[in-house]
Amino acid sequence: MFKPLLMVPALLLIGTPAFFQQQTPTPAAPAGQAAPAGTIPAEYIGKANPVKPTAELQERAKKLYGWDCAMCHGDTGNGKGDVAADQKLPMNDFKDSLAKMSDGEIFYIIQNGRGKMPSESDRANPDLIWNMVTYLRKMSNTTPTSGGAGQ
Repeated sequence: MFKPLLMVPALLLIGTPAFFQQQTPTPAAPAGQAAPAGTIPAEYIGKANPVKPTAELQERAKKLYGWDCAMCHGDTGNGKGDVAADQKLPMNDFKDSLAKMSDGEIFYIIQNGRGKMPSESDRANPDLIWNMVTYLRKMSNTTPTSGGAGQ
């Protein structure tokens, strides 16, 4: 009964910053120009996770996923979150999409956002984002590839 009432404030909190957020240049783009949509800079493709996960940061990554990601990506990463369903957003199952990506590609997407997904760079430091990559790998039971498919 209260779930629809909770969705409205959650959408406003998540959607408002993303709506006003301007795209910023990436290292792959010349100064003053935003990178083309969907482009991941070469230095992230094939990049391995350089951070050893810690129990504390894995717990924070799990909480961050629950707060910021599960509403679209689903509790298990299956792409069947409430917001994605309500807005008819196409979501991939992490078991399929993450299996084709390197850790660096996943890190870049979490840090910078992609499409309608907002960036986490203002709320999470790089170590937490790398721990999120580890958490997503465990959740989806995938292993890193040499990358390139997430483009």
